[in-house]
Amino acid sequence: MTDTPAPASTAAPARAMTRRRVLIYATSVLAGLLLVAWCVHWWRNGRFQIETDDAYLRADIVTVAPRISGYLAEVRVQDNQALKAGDLLASIEDPDYQAHVDQAQAAVDEALAETRAQQARIANLAARQRQQQSLIAEVEGRARAAEAESRQANQEDRRQRHLAAQEVSSAQQLERAQADTRKADAALASARAALAARRAQVAIIDTEQQFAQARHDKAQAAVAQARARLALARIDLQHTQIRSPVDGTAGQRSLRIGQYVEAGAPLLAVVPEAAYVVANYKETQVDAMRPGQPAHIEVDALGGLELKGRVDSFAPASGAQFALLPPDNATGNFTKIVQRMPVRIRLEPGQPRAAELRPGMSVIVSVDTHHE
Repeated sequence: MTDTPAPASTAAPARAMTRRRVLIYATSVLAGLLLVAWCVHWWRNGRFQIETDDAYLRADIVTVAPRISGYLAEVRVQDNQALKAGDLLASIEDPDYQAHVDQAQAAVDEALAETRAQQARIANLAARQRQQQSLIAEVEGRARAAEAESRQANQEDRRQRHLAAQEVSSAQQLERAQADTRKADAALASARAALAARRAQVAIIDTEQQFAQARHDKAQAAVAQARARLALARIDLQHTQIRSPVDGTAGQRSLRIGQYVEAGAPLLAVVPEAAYVVANYKETQVDAMRPGQPAHIEVDALGGLELKGRVDSFAPASGAQFALLPPDNATGNFTKIVQRMPVRIRLEPGQPRAAELRPGMSVIVSVDTHHE
């Protein structure tokens, strides 16, 4: 009796069924492992990732405006032109401002001339003062001489009176002595009057010196005022040249040759290359966020370009509070709305394609709150 082999048609489905079971089992095991791995990853990292797509690139855009008014004589900047700090953007016609500088310079020269004139007057009065002191000394000498002559004449007068009383001297000698006495007394009075006049002249010169010093101080103040006006005129002349305040790219250009510009009117915007991200997170998402935490950024406009950054700071209020018309919920039909809190994120330096970033681009930001 011989064994009959199983038909081939029965063995093939059995092997296929076995392979299918192995494949299903392997797939199930792989899916389970992937699920476990994802759960582990989420538990260790994913649950700490706080993400929002309400985020945009920002930059501290500088608006360029002239400080003086006038007609534009030259425009050197073009749209989207790269600029360096100090680059000449445009020039305002300067003949009027140059004339103001010349006028202010003339006023300074005039004030300096007045100062020199007052200095010369003060020096002249000082010389007169010294001369007057010399004259006073001279007059004092004359007064002392006249006083000595007066004493001598009075003594001679008394002597002649005594001799005349004893009939030793003649009447003519007595009369001559009396005349000499009166003459000496008159000379002494004249000398004393001249001395008083000279001393009074000294007081007058002192008053003139004080007045001249006051005029000199006033002239010096006028010099300072004229120099201040000259400095202002020179500043206005310098402001006829409009220069870029920072490095960046020119945008929103509205200046043309021959255009009349007003002081303070915006003419150009300079967009710096230093961009940052403002992410508007829900108020329920920022509890675990801290400055310095790492952030992952994806730029939509650059094909999902991935950049690294860090949380820099938090806004002092929600975005609604800085709106033109802040909401007022003190009404009976109140509806609670989750507010958005702006979070500033700085980009790490030296990253590829950072020069292609432009303010206003939309980004997706994810902050890792696991790192304090």
